[in-house]
Amino acid sequence: MGTKVLSIDTFRGWLADGEELAVLDIRDPSVVGYASPLFATNLPTERVLSEIGRFIPRHVVRTVLVDGGDSSGERLVEELKAAGRPNVFALAGGIPAWTASGEDLPTFDIPGVDFSVAIKNEKNTPVTSVEELKALREAGEGVVVIDTRTVPEFARDHVPGAISVPGAELVLRFKDVVPSESTKVVVSCAGLPRAILGAQTLIDAKVPNPVSYLHDGTKAWTQAGWQLETGKTRTYGAATKVAREFAREHIEALGKGDNLPTIDIATARQWATDPDRTTYLLDVRTPEEFAEGHLDGSLSSEGGQLLGVAYRTIAVRGARVVLIDDLLGVRARTVAHWLQRRGYEIAILLVAFDAGQLSDVA
Repeated sequence: MGTKVLSIDTFRGWLADGEELAVLDIRDPSVVGYASPLFATNLPTERVLSEIGRFIPRHVVRTVLVDGGDSSGERLVEELKAAGRPNVFALAGGIPAWTASGEDLPTFDIPGVDFSVAIKNEKNTPVTSVEELKALREAGEGVVVIDTRTVPEFARDHVPGAISVPGAELVLRFKDVVPSESTKVVVSCAGLPRAILGAQTLIDAKVPNPVSYLHDGTKAWTQAGWQLETGKTRTYGAATKVAREFAREHIEALGKGDNLPTIDIATARQWATDPDRTTYLLDVRTPEEFAEGHLDGSLSSEGGQLLGVAYRTIAVRGARVVLIDDLLGVRARTVAHWLQRRGYEIAILLVAFDAGQLSDVA
């Protein structure tokens, strides 16, 4: 076996040694599906050379390429080493060999479903079935369905009448989308993870409304034989002053007991250039806000997605993660509340994006 090929036994040791390690699943996204068996960051072969820096900023980080058993990883290793990445290896046999090895323990992070179900069991998160939701509506009960997925996912299909508020935005936008304290709130997604975490976020933030999650979301709705709605029928808008004041109060309840250091821009810059440690600067605001202005070197990483599939962005295991938000910090604190429980080392950076800090933003 060549030096550029890593045995499964050696790889298993690397996964457990606590040192920084990046794992890239270089198969086509259509083959990988929702998640790689290794919780590897999916970066298909044709994009590795041009985009690897986004996912693995430090060139010296141990990096393992996992292919579909076609040796494409081995070919890429030589190109990456020529590009200045000396510690890149291909996993022998790729995903087929890893799967055949019988390894069934999580190698990074916690599966989204497993984590959310554990939270549901710990907190006894209330649940509403699609049949119960339909009955509530037919009875004329005041109920709001909030879809906590990304806006593009919502536009593809959603429970009729739902409003799109991605997970990290829930506390910030809550007062603008829920008309009264007596309104029942049902949080939905395509299945379970983001709905459970969304509902529990609101409950832990001590909103006054009765809150539950919609069991199996859009999946259950279609299984019941009912049609989903499509398009951007109802989406969140700019948070009003009232909504922001409500969020300021309730994020304190959510974060009670959290141990989340807050850093300044100078510290973030220092960490990002540390030659011995990887640091991600992740802007958890909306993509539209990021496009209007952001810190140089930061990545747009919508908070709701980080809640469910952090490994799609955070490829280096053992890295520091800085979550960037506006001065209110509701999105960053929401995401940090859950990611810290999943074992990530988190710090928060709050930036006055509206205060003309042009020397600090790109």
